[in-house]
Amino acid sequence: MARNSRDLDEDDVRLRANPRGTRPRSKQRPAHEDASEGLVTTVDRGRYTVLVDGVEVNAMRARELGRRGIAVGDRVQVVGDRTGAVDALARIVRIAERETVLRRTADDADPLERVIVANADQLVIVCALADPEPSYGLIDRCLVAALTEGIEPVLCLTKADLAPADDVIAHYSALDVPAVVTQRGGSIEALRSLLPGHESVFVGHSGVGKSTLINQLVPSAERATGSVSAVGKGRHTSSSAIALPLPDGDGWVVDTPGVRSFGLAHVTADDLLWAFPDLEDGATQCPPGCEHQSAEAGCRLDDWVAEGHATPDRLAAFRRLLASHTTGDAR
Repeated sequence: MARNSRDLDEDDVRLRANPRGTRPRSKQRPAHEDASEGLVTTVDRGRYTVLVDGVEVNAMRARELGRRGIAVGDRVQVVGDRTGAVDALARIVRIAERETVLRRTADDADPLERVIVANADQLVIVCALADPEPSYGLIDRCLVAALTEGIEPVLCLTKADLAPADDVIAHYSALDVPAVVTQRGGSIEALRSLLPGHESVFVGHSGVGKSTLINQLVPSAERATGSVSAVGKGRHTSSSAIALPLPDGDGWVVDTPGVRSFGLAHVTADDLLWAFPDLEDGATQCPPGCEHQSAEAGCRLDDWVAEGHATPDRLAAFRRLLASHTTGDAR
């Protein structure tokens, strides 16, 4: 006899033998005990070049990593075909904890962080003395990004054959940032001497000579170079970041695309203050929420300097970097 649907209950529901979606998902991940350690040297649209035991391996990100980003400089573990053959493809299954992360945003209101390089311990800020003109704003912002991350900054001033470097060097003397000066056709030994034992990332506007320096440091790099455009910011000559070993094997250099802006939406005033230990203790005397801009606004750092705990030049340098971060001009 036919039964009315209103007479049915849960005991009358027909169950399929293997209903889709009822199999419990395991949270266990493969051990990948045969994984090899490597260094990510390039990133290109979801594909990665990983140096594994001296072999450049093509790799992709394993699904178990989810959306976790991978950057040039990351130390990773890979499985699969590690022969380096043209059609071979390995998988990155683990990413080691990063020691440092150099990052920027498009502007100071952009919440999206862009990782430039992982695990660098030295930032070479390349700035032309002319053609294009020096950009103090970009230098300041690169310094903020480096100092707040614990990366040692180096100022590299190029094209000294076109303009003197004295004013730029004096502008940053209070920060004790090493500065090297180069000119077209001249020696780069002063810069070369600062690189052994470091993982150095080169950052600057397009057209300032980054890739030219990289080609001199690593002759096999063959990085593209180009002339400066009429707008003064240069034109892009490197399209992606790449990590290159120094010829003697004692260190790495990372060439990066020329940047037009360097946003610091992820950096706070307290982050920057951490890079000024001679001022940090004095800031504890400031009122809550102090922006450390001036004594008139209630900042007590001027009193701290007057008491001899820090120099006026250091406070001025700190406030200049802080202002470059808060003006909203990321160029």
